[in-house]
Amino acid sequence: MRTPLALTAGALALAGLTACSSTSGGGDTAAQTSGKPGKITVAASDTDCKVSTAALPAGTSTFSVTNGGSKVTEFYVYAAGDRVMGEVENIVPGLTREVIVELPAGAYEAACKPGMIGKGIRNPLKVSGEAAPLSDDAKLAQAAKDYERYVKSQTDALLVKSQEFVDAVKAGDIDKAKALYPVARTYWERIEPVAESFGDLDPAIDAREDAVEPGAEWTGFHKIEKDLWQAKDISKDGPLADKLMADIKKIVERATTEKIQPLKLATGAKALLDEVATKKITGEEDRYSHTDLWDFAANLEGSKGAIAALRPVLTERAPDLVKTLDEKFPAAEEALGKHRSGDGWKLHTELSKADLKELSDAINALAEPISKVAAVVAQ
Repeated sequence: MRTPLALTAGALALAGLTACSSTSGGGDTAAQTSGKPGKITVAASDTDCKVSTAALPAGTSTFSVTNGGSKVTEFYVYAAGDRVMGEVENIVPGLTREVIVELPAGAYEAACKPGMIGKGIRNPLKVSGEAAPLSDDAKLAQAAKDYERYVKSQTDALLVKSQEFVDAVKAGDIDKAKALYPVARTYWERIEPVAESFGDLDPAIDAREDAVEPGAEWTGFHKIEKDLWQAKDISKDGPLADKLMADIKKIVERATTEKIQPLKLATGAKALLDEVATKKITGEEDRYSHTDLWDFAANLEGSKGAIAALRPVLTERAPDLVKTLDEKFPAAEEALGKHRSGDGWKLHTELSKADLKELSDAINALAEPISKVAAVVAQ
């Protein structure tokens, strides 16, 4: 889950990376590929979320979200049960960012989340008519199936490693639980865009303390992380561990039965890099354990997995983009690889400002072409 701490000095120092996803990046600014007469503009502020229309034709639509407020905001398109159909996160004040969403006929809600917490300021969206789904294209359908297999492989490992982590917590074995914490989270972070699609389960598993709604119970990985590294006491965390495992089982069941839209592969690949840009680089995500680089690596791997599934389509439609991606992924992996430590990674606190700058530059160089993939898929 994203938190207001994304708007730190470190995050602002990476404004170049965030801008890759803005209108200046060129990747998300392809409303013409959606077949729509124009973009749907969203004027977000600390108290409002003004969407330029409440009625849309079925198919793909581009939402252009401008944050005119003082808080970092997010924008979501929700189906029933708060199922996420499309999202764009960490929109800092003054920035415009875009997202392309595929919507069949039905009732939806558009939501802005100033401060990136809570249910958000919501507006009804009615989608009517018929449009051939992108998955009617045989290669896009195959890409979705290939990615679903990738998700299955990751969720299988997530179940195993999370159970090992939970067992260590319940046994009171702090050292073993600490060692397993970043390993279990690796499989979660690789598929996080899929996991985030399922309403309240994602925050139950992955919320930071300051992202929990007032009056709600804080549960999940990060609550146990705090107890392990800060309180150094997990003697009362048995029920918390059981709930974490139960929630993971629920989300794995949903993720492995979900039919993934081809467009979600593209937007998910970009969202994973946004994860790195807005949290992992600053050290905000794993603030007690400082194991952010495990998440960093997992997000990069997850993005690569989504793009790999789309590769046949991209090769056919945008060969120059494929060539660029084939250059930028290894460069980002090389920059990260310098910080290997045994079978894992150095702690975030062991990296210098220069190290973090080098990593952010490599991700910046990759994020720009990644931001163009959704428009190619939506053609």
